[in-house]
Amino acid sequence: MAKSAPTPVWYQHEISITAPSRGCHLITSQIQNAIKDDILGIKIGMANLFIMHTSASLTINENADPDVRRDMEVALNKIVPAQWTRDGTFLHTMEGEDDMPGHVKSSLMGPSLNVPIRNGRLALGTWQGIYLNEHRDQGGWGGGHQRNIIITLQGQA
Repeated sequence: MAKSAPTPVWYQHEISITAPSRGCHLITSQIQNAIKDDILGIKIGMANLFIMHTSASLTINENADPDVRRDMEVALNKIVPAQWTRDGTFLHTMEGEDDMPGHVKSSLMGPSLNVPIRNGRLALGTWQGIYLNEHRDQGGWGGGHQRNIIITLQGQA
C-alpha cells in the first residue's frame, strides 16, 4: 500500500506589539503565544515574520543577558548617529530627528526573519531570541510604538 504524502499547511497571524521604548526588545514569547495552537501540528516547516514598518526591524540574537540588547542599541546609534539629521547628511527630516536614522537602521537589520519549524516548535538555539528593534523615540506620526508583525507558518503536518 502506498504511503500518503504529508499534508501541506499554511497559517497566518497578525500581532500588534507596543515597544515600551526605543531599543531592542525580546519578543519571542509574544510570537510563540500567537502561533501556539497552529505550530503544534507542523512537523517540518518555516515561520516567516514580517514587520510592517520602515523604522523598526526584526533580528535574532542573545536571549539571556539584557546587556546584549542595550549594547545592540548603542552600536546601532554609533553606526547611524542622529546627528546626521542635524548636520545636513540627511535631507528627509520632516518626521523628526530620529526618523531617517530609523529608516537606515531598519534597512540594515531587516524587516523579516525566517525560522525553521521542527516538531511543532520554532527551531531556535538555546541562547537565541527574537528581537523587535524600535528605532524611533517618537514612534512616527501621532506618537507611540505600536508595531504590527505578520507571522506566516508553512509546513507539513
